[in-house]
Amino acid sequence: MLTIEQVVRELNELDETEIEQIADYIAFLKFRNRHKILSAVEESKLASLYAEFADEDRELAEIGMSDFFEELKKEDKL
Repeated sequence: MLTIEQVVRELNELDETEIEQIADYIAFLKFRNRHKILSAVEESKLASLYAEFADEDRELAEIGMSDFFEELKKEDKL
């Protein structure tokens, strides 16, 4: 496994273009790691919110359905 000193020695031997490529790759790695963390957090938040509001949503839907049926009955009488 490379140590920091070995990596620094290798970097010192690279030309400017190669250094820029390494810098781009490091930026990509940091972005990818941040994106993975944010995605995991968002998914867990969504699952938590879904669980929290599932019963309430179901109750509201059932209430809405009874209102809907009442309106249908009124229309049938017309």
